[in-house]
Amino acid sequence: MTAALVALGGNVEPRRLHLLTAVAELAALPGTRVLAISSLHQTAPVGCPPGSGPFLNGACLIETELPPRALLDALLSLELRHGRRRGEANAPRTLDLDLLLHGEAVLDEPGLLLPHPRMQHRAFVLEPAAEVAPHMRHPRLRRSLLELRDALRASGGPEESCAS
Repeated sequence: MTAALVALGGNVEPRRLHLLTAVAELAALPGTRVLAISSLHQTAPVGCPPGSGPFLNGACLIETELPPRALLDALLSLELRHGRRRGEANAPRTLDLDLLLHGEAVLDEPGLLLPHPRMQHRAFVLEPAAEVAPHMRHPRLRRSLLELRDALRASGGPEESCAS
C-alpha cells in the first residue's frame, strides 16, 4: 500500500456534498482506504471568469494499491460522475480532484506529473494538505508539507485558485 495525497475542490453548489461524497467514493476504490480528511476551507476564486463562486477546498490522505495512473484515472472518473465538464479554462467546477503525491513517485508523463507541479505555490492546497499529512515529504523538494506551508505563509507567496 502506498500513501497518496489528493486535493479536493469545487465551486459549484452543493460544494460540501460534492467533496464529502467524493471522499466516500475514494474509500470505495479497489485496494484503497481513506486515512484522513482535512477540514474544508473556503477560498476566493482568483483568476476565474467573472461571477465564479468561492471554492471549498480540502485534502484527503489515502492508502492505495492503485498505481499512479490508475488512481488518476479513477479521480477523473469521479469528477465526471459529479458533473465536471472541461471546456473554458478556469471555469466553475462541481469537483476538482488533483493527485498531489503518490508515495515517493516522481513522474513526468503525458497528463500525469508527480508530485503536482504547482502544489508548493498554492495555499489552498498546502493548508489542508499539511493538516492531514504534515510530515509527508515532497519528493523533489525534500521538504515536508508543513515546511512548504510555513514557507509559503512566510513569503506571502503566490495564490492561484482556478488554475488546475
